[in-house]
Amino acid sequence: MKNKLGITAALTGLLLASAAISAPMGSIPDSGYLTFDVIRKGKDIGDYSLRFSPKGDGVTVSVRTNIAVKVPVIGVSAYRFEQTSTESWNGSKLQALSSRTNDNGKAHDIHVGPSPLIPASLWNAEIVKQRKVLNTIDSSTDTVSVRNLGGDSIATGHGKVSATHYAISGGLNRELWFDSKGQLVHVRFAADDGSTVDYVLR
Repeated sequence: MKNKLGITAALTGLLLASAAISAPMGSIPDSGYLTFDVIRKGKDIGDYSLRFSPKGDGVTVSVRTNIAVKVPVIGVSAYRFEQTSTESWNGSKLQALSSRTNDNGKAHDIHVGPSPLIPASLWNAEIVKQRKVLNTIDSSTDTVSVRNLGGDSIATGHGKVSATHYAISGGLNRELWFDSKGQLVHVRFAADDGSTVDYVLR
């Protein structure tokens, strides 16, 4: 689940700001999509995007990640991560997940049926209530713990927003921010080289 930058675990799911919001539907923006710039060392190295297609009592979530880290000056790709995945939900229950990943030349292709686990795709606010999450790259199970770090103000492409800050550790190590609706607005984690990677909402 690791890679040179520690990006893999991130590229593959969050506590609701209000207990009255039902997940996963409460985590879906009215626009039907979320798009983030992936920033490392002040440079835009890729995109992380989610598209939500509600259907009846459920929703289909299409997730796409495309990251390339280049060698300075030379300009050739030193690291590439590409992933496309589809999650099918009925209410708060995961019915199926399919994912295809190119982790710097290493291919993964998984298909998972109904599961009680929340995928580590960073959008579903229920992830911060979990002790185990589903790895969307190789379908393994990751054990995690979660801390609520309190209220915060986080910068987005639409200005600063008030959010609740969480830290997930264990098999998945991420900091997540959710707004008052329980929607993902920021992601942060430390890469293996010590640099910080941020997902900045457009």
